[in-house]
Amino acid sequence: MNIIFKADTWQEIYHSLRNNKLRTFLTMIGVGWGMFLFVSLLGAAKGMENGFNKLFSGFATNSIFMWAQNTSIPYEGFPKGRKTDLHLSDIDLLEKKIPEIDYISPQNARGNFGSPPEQMSRNGKTASYTLTGDYPIGNKISEKKLIFGRYINDADVSANKNVAVIGEEIYKNFFDAKKNENPIGKSFNIKGIFFNVIGVFRVKQSGGGGGMNNDKTVFIPLSTFTKMYNDGDKVGFFAVVSKPDADLAKVEESAKNVLKDKYRVSPEDTNAYGSFNLGREFGKLTGFLTGMQLLTIIVGTLTILAGVIAISNILLITVKERTKEIGIRRALGAKPAEVRNQILLESVVITLSSGLLGFIFGILLLMIVSFFTKDQDSFPFYNPTVNYGEVFAAMSVMVLLGLIIGMIPAQRAVRIRPIEALRSE
Repeated sequence: MNIIFKADTWQEIYHSLRNNKLRTFLTMIGVGWGMFLFVSLLGAAKGMENGFNKLFSGFATNSIFMWAQNTSIPYEGFPKGRKTDLHLSDIDLLEKKIPEIDYISPQNARGNFGSPPEQMSRNGKTASYTLTGDYPIGNKISEKKLIFGRYINDADVSANKNVAVIGEEIYKNFFDAKKNENPIGKSFNIKGIFFNVIGVFRVKQSGGGGGMNNDKTVFIPLSTFTKMYNDGDKVGFFAVVSKPDADLAKVEESAKNVLKDKYRVSPEDTNAYGSFNLGREFGKLTGFLTGMQLLTIIVGTLTILAGVIAISNILLITVKERTKEIGIRRALGAKPAEVRNQILLESVVITLSSGLLGFIFGILLLMIVSFFTKDQDSFPFYNPTVNYGEVFAAMSVMVLLGLIIGMIPAQRAVRIRPIEALRSE
């Protein structure tokens, strides 16, 4: 298409667009708005995805939380309503019977699941907080962001040490946070027992890290916890983490069946053991985000298509207005292909210019939103970006549509006969 490299071609396009400024502007709005929506919505969907990934960072999302409840079916001479329990010995059994399990973290707690919080005190200050007995592996399930010290280790558990990792809210209550007092090695009282602080953690978002941690919780070694409350080897709940390629729903079902078989619970009893499948809920969330991105692509594409169709309609009007001009060009020897290519080139120029402007404004909007949300940990939105490959594909489709739909006014221009054009008013 030698016409592209001719200066006269671009001068004609320029004069054509300049002579119809308002019409050109209104025409460009359609395509520009479509690209703006495409870029901004696609970036917003990615920002939500990044935000939720950040929200769940440090969490083992391929995990199941299990706890014991009451039976609902009589079985082998045992009555309905029998209380079931979880024991530390169950961990080895479950890992042996279910190879898809990666590891299991047990916990005991006071202050959640309906149990009252534990009273704690230091230097005359008294308050009630959640107390949790944990293993070091528990920090892999829900990683704590430590601002002082360290988390519980194996030596703390094996020696039944009176050490504690406290939440930031507890630190602010019992220590001088304004002066950034270092609490490591200092003690406070739980049930008449003094515990030394070995770490302070901060939740990364409001709501206590998605409900799994909060900054009003004290973590102590599970061995120390069971000794304090004489729980023996009873455990409040298990966090079961599967291997990456495992079917989490099957792991959940298999774990319950193993426990039912061990403790002589009816295989049909669905109430004996409760569970929460975090992986399934996380999968629903990621599915929702994928659906949002797909919806964004569809909405943006349809909006761009509508804008391109509007360009075709405007060019049809332009061709009608330029009937005499086109007739003169044909009379002077212009070939039909040259007339057609002229109109097609105008369509592409308007389409591409509109798309680029929409892209630029969309990126600017995402940059502004990113600036105001970058430090908002409580808001599930972070670093809204776009895949430039998807944008390039949208641009290519947009130009292709511009060419295809531009053929309508281009063909109409070609069909204009010079004699009839010269007679037109």
